[in-house]
Amino acid sequence: MFLMFSVPVCLAQFVPANFVFGDSLAEVGNNHYILTLSRSDFVPNGIDFGRPTGRFTNGRTIIDIIGQEFGFTDFTPPYYAPTTTGNVVLRGVNYASGGGGILNFTGYVFGGRINLNGQLDNFANTRQDIISNIGAPATLQLFSKSIFSVTIGSNDFINNYLSSDHERKLVSPEAFVDAMIYRYRIQLTRLYTLGARKIVLANVGPIGCIPYSRDMNPFAGDDCIAFPNQLASLFNTRLKPLVRELNAKLKGSLFVYADVNRIVLDIIQNFRFYGFENPTSACCRAASITIGGRFGGKVPCLPTNKVCPDRSKYVFWDAFHPSEAANMIIARRLLDGGSTDIFPVNVRQLARASLQIKA
Repeated sequence: MFLMFSVPVCLAQFVPANFVFGDSLAEVGNNHYILTLSRSDFVPNGIDFGRPTGRFTNGRTIIDIIGQEFGFTDFTPPYYAPTTTGNVVLRGVNYASGGGGILNFTGYVFGGRINLNGQLDNFANTRQDIISNIGAPATLQLFSKSIFSVTIGSNDFINNYLSSDHERKLVSPEAFVDAMIYRYRIQLTRLYTLGARKIVLANVGPIGCIPYSRDMNPFAGDDCIAFPNQLASLFNTRLKPLVRELNAKLKGSLFVYADVNRIVLDIIQNFRFYGFENPTSACCRAASITIGGRFGGKVPCLPTNKVCPDRSKYVFWDAFHPSEAANMIIARRLLDGGSTDIFPVNVRQLARASLQIKA
């Protein structure tokens, strides 16, 4: 079952541009232009596009799908693409980078990656280009109506805290999350200072349920792995008050807390209701269980991997990332969901919100 959603209100008239920050859940090709091990520019990634596109999934990301609701006929382009210049950037730019995180050390195992500080530097460059093109007042107006989204934090656990026994011995989970929230507050305040006003913040998903975590902890059976999920919950519990704090302190802003964790857990636990047959394993996986693991989580999606016959029946595309079918459901609930899915307003309401903007 491939779920579509209704369009009660066209968003094209409300959202002039879409600016995207984050990790591989939101990336569309920036890592093609840097030296990194975190890449997806090979088959079978992008199989439903007919070619690899820089997305770590078989088709569209959540951001792609929501962007289409904004009326964008073309997907928001990656910052590093040579064609992302001139008037193109007036419709938005995607700065996301696979392996990236809130903390600068995150993703070091991949070599090159653009963490959130670097992504904000890149947005500052775009901002200056736009000001040079249309002037500062028009730029502020453009940004005031645009949607900014940030999908980040998973790598800070998977490819930082959880990947280092030394780190875990020295730093408690609470202290590590404190450091993340401290840095994130500064980064989000900078994003506001640069002109962002409507900002969607996705929380960290149930990383203990991804195929990678399951295969790295084989004695858990079919259950999600508790400790990674506890880390995600610890961060998410701190993120929601941060959203309230920023809305109170940063005048004219509307930060939104997107509870992707809750939505994905619901999909996994009630997978048959949503039309899925497999909520635990990767669709793109090594042919050998010995190599790829029981859930296909031991290796990333590679050209030598096999692909499941029906991608719409799998919640996960690969060891880490949802399939397009799952992304469709998540996008629908962020667009039109109630306050238990997204708070204080959903994306459609955020798009229509009129904010008092001051320079």
